[in-house]
Amino acid sequence: MRTKWTLAASLAAALVLVGCQSLPPGAEPGPHHTMAYIVPVDASEPGAHIEVNGQDMGQTPIKIKIFGDPDGTFHDFGSYYYVVRALPVATNQYEHVQFFRTGKMFAGEDRIPSRIFFDMNRPPPPQPPPTYYYAPPAYPYYYYGPGPYWGGPYWGPSFRFYVGPGFHHW
Repeated sequence: MRTKWTLAASLAAALVLVGCQSLPPGAEPGPHHTMAYIVPVDASEPGAHIEVNGQDMGQTPIKIKIFGDPDGTFHDFGSYYYVVRALPVATNQYEHVQFFRTGKMFAGEDRIPSRIFFDMNRPPPPQPPPTYYYAPPAYPYYYYGPGPYWGGPYWGPSFRFYVGPGFHHW
């Protein structure tokens, strides 16, 4: 009987310890069991403004702190994408945006890059077309006319209201 309890207790302790995940030594802990990654951001033209998720971070060259999962991927803090945007410094330059998937709702997640570089003199790559969860069918819809008449929507006695000229409700 004692061996059964010992076996059950050791199995429960093993399950508890297997479920715990710790950070690598020397890593800066972040919110929601994440760790900090320092990523340098640079552009071909120094002084380009960098925005991360709509917040101005400064001018290039800059280092940004990204809180990600310990396996090196972006963490889902409530958004589908982690957005890094570079604004041009001079005319004839282009605005560049990089989207990184965070894994929200099992949508896939990207690895945190070791470095982000924007070439401000090249046009940005074309954006992919939006994806739809429901695609319309390839064949057209046909109209078959009105359906059969099955009578009025109400059965039984009814009464009507008459309020002023031109307005009635039944």
